[in-house]
Amino acid sequence: MDKDGIELLDNEASLDYLCNLPPHRYEGVYVDKLPETVTGEEFIKKYVNHEDSVTTIDPKHIYAVKAPTRHPVYENFRVEAFKALLTATTSDGQLSALGELMYQAGRIGTEMQHSKASKSENGTLYGAKITGGGSGGTVCVIGKNFVGSNEQILEIQRRYHVATGFKPYVLRVLQGQESSDT
Repeated sequence: MDKDGIELLDNEASLDYLCNLPPHRYEGVYVDKLPETVTGEEFIKKYVNHEDSVTTIDPKHIYAVKAPTRHPVYENFRVEAFKALLTATTSDGQLSALGELMYQAGRIGTEMQHSKASKSENGTLYGAKITGGGSGGTVCVIGKNFVGSNEQILEIQRRYHVATGFKPYVLRVLQGQESSDT
C-alpha cells in the first residue's frame, strides 16, 4: 500500500468506519489509488503493527485490499437505500428497486435468479438475498402476495430438493402474519 492508501485512513478518520464513506467519494478519490493486493511483508515494513490482537500478518501471504475496501462502502449504501425504499409507497418500481438491491448485496446464483427472469410473465417475485448472520443458509425473497408468488417459491423449493436432497423450510411473512410450509 502506498502513501495514497494512508490518505484514505487520514482524510476520512472522522467517519469512524469505512462503511460511512459515500460511494461517490470512494470512486472519485480513492478507487484508483488503492492497490488490488499487498503482501504481508510489504504491510509490516510500512506499518509495523496493525493493532489487532486477534489476528497475525503472514509476511508470505498476499492480502486483498481493494475488494475488501469496496464491499463495506457499497453494502452500507445498499442498506441505506433499502431502508429508504421500504418507507416509499408500494409500487412495482419500489419492489423492483428493493429486489435489485437484494441481488446486488447477495450476488446469488440460486434458482431465484431464474425466477427473476420470469418475473415479467407474472410480476410476483422481485428479488432475493442469501442471509443468515454470516453463515448463510437462509434466502429472503421479496414478492407480491399472489398465488403465482407462492407457486414460484414452491417450485424453487422443489428444484432445490431435487438438486440437493434437502427440502428447505419455507416461512412466509404476509403483511405481518406468518405461515409456513415444510
